[in-house]
Amino acid sequence: MQTETKTGELEKMKVKHALLPEAIGKRVILQGWVRSRRDSKGGFSFIDLSDGTSIKGVQVIAEKTLPNYEEEILKCGIGSSVEIVGNIVASPAKGQATEVKAESLKVFGYADPATYPLQKKETSFEYLRSIAHLRPRTMTFGAVFRVRNEICRSIHNFYQERGFIYVHTPVITASDCEGAGQMFKVTTLDLLNPPKQAENAAEIDFEQDFFGRPTNLTVSGQLEGECFATALHSIYTFGPTFRAENSNTTRHLAEFWMVEPEMAFCDIEGDMDIAEDFLKRIFSDVLKNCPDDMAFLNEKIDNTLISTLQGIVDSKFERVSYTEAVEILEKCDETFEFPVKWGIDLQTEHERYLTEKKFKKPVIVYNYPREIKAFYMKLNADGKTVCAMDVLVPKIGEIIGGSQREDNLETLESRMKECGLHPEEYWWYLDLRRFGTVPHAGFGLGLERCVQFVTGMGNIRDVIPFPRTPKSADF
Repeated sequence: MQTETKTGELEKMKVKHALLPEAIGKRVILQGWVRSRRDSKGGFSFIDLSDGTSIKGVQVIAEKTLPNYEEEILKCGIGSSVEIVGNIVASPAKGQATEVKAESLKVFGYADPATYPLQKKETSFEYLRSIAHLRPRTMTFGAVFRVRNEICRSIHNFYQERGFIYVHTPVITASDCEGAGQMFKVTTLDLLNPPKQAENAAEIDFEQDFFGRPTNLTVSGQLEGECFATALHSIYTFGPTFRAENSNTTRHLAEFWMVEPEMAFCDIEGDMDIAEDFLKRIFSDVLKNCPDDMAFLNEKIDNTLISTLQGIVDSKFERVSYTEAVEILEKCDETFEFPVKWGIDLQTEHERYLTEKKFKKPVIVYNYPREIKAFYMKLNADGKTVCAMDVLVPKIGEIIGGSQREDNLETLESRMKECGLHPEEYWWYLDLRRFGTVPHAGFGLGLERCVQFVTGMGNIRDVIPFPRTPKSADF
């Protein structure tokens, strides 16, 4: 939006652009929220204005000669929304290239300082979760969600540039991908008086339900994604998933986002290659495109964030088999809370030892015992292990989990039965092995786990806009 004026063009501009030295000399409209206002005895006010586009705010100088200075400008407290028309000039102040000399200031809405929950003082993240509708206005959460946005953009760019097809898999499904049973049921039946089967009054008659059978919210788009990978070669899914796991920890959510690529004609080695390149691309993009936000988080949250991410980008990931990893853990001098032996699922403490102390870089562990992995993972020739892999990084351990998928029909049917599943319920999935089966592989990355790692936030509830956890579904 531009209009001609006597002094030149009046340009509507975002704060992040107004902060740049090349913006000096422009006459602009800025719209945003007041972070602070400081009044000078010299007859003017300094207003720190933010519109959410940058961790930095632009300093606006409003002189008392403005017609609404006494009546409106001096009432603009933290959180008030305003529109500034003014000129961008070079700033004499240290640490900022520009500032804005206001020609006019229009108030859209005041925020009463007596009741506005966000004041210029330290506020706990726990309290901010109780006002999640306002926490994006804070500097920390503004930075977190700009970084989250960059990670999402990087994810799409990575796969689109490599010719992957973006596939939307269903949120409502009749399949339990992981076989764990921790799924949210979807039903239109009256829970207080559900219809019963005529032949068995103790069983619910799901044929009267909306879909005519039991359905749930998805825990993964992988199985459906395989249908498209075996037709379109390389695809990725990226959407919300749900786990009815009653875990009230700093690492668990009931609703979270997953990106799951699936590649036809790909084995476990190719799977590990893509996963390594993928993480390096995300971290590289964040460091390149969010320097101010990352500098702020590095200072306020964790002073090793930038060095950790840069170290991962610059490293070659170590690859060790599960058996080798267990041997390393058994022989080390570390005392673990969970004892190590072949056949256990590695715990976070084990994973962090491998990445932080043994190899001092990311590690990919592969070929896990069949008993601790899902039915769809390809059985190795030894009959004891499957072609599964986990990517481990410092500080959190596992960040990606994936596998080569079982492409042999008979073996897959046997594994389903072994895991307590009914092959006839997965007839469509088995058809992928009946008709033109191919080696294929994929993995999953939890978006929130990734954002938590990149930003250093201690609780996963602070990296998703509105967290869903046991006993909590506010906003």
